[in-house]
Amino acid sequence: MAAFRRFKPLFDRILVERFVPETRTKGGVLIPEKAQQKVNQALVVAVGGGARDSAGAVHKVGVDVGDKVLLPEFGGTKVSFEEKDYFIFREGDILGVLQEDK
Repeated sequence: MAAFRRFKPLFDRILVERFVPETRTKGGVLIPEKAQQKVNQALVVAVGGGARDSAGAVHKVGVDVGDKVLLPEFGGTKVSFEEKDYFIFREGDILGVLQEDK
């Protein structure tokens, strides 16, 4: 079992795995690491139970495990599980959910 599956973020935090940037062009040419674009898309792998308001009511997180999300250029907390990097963001930091083409 993957270590991140045993990790549950607290409150309105979301654990994501960033998509890997392209290392080759469609023609097969290798792209140097410095020239690779930073990917601001990620897959949600775990979500917290939600944030509490001042009255104590819990507000559920608006994304689900498996959603593809758009991240801000900067931010998030990097964590590593079994030599793989993940990032934790608050729900308010997530820019949006990417919908699948139909």
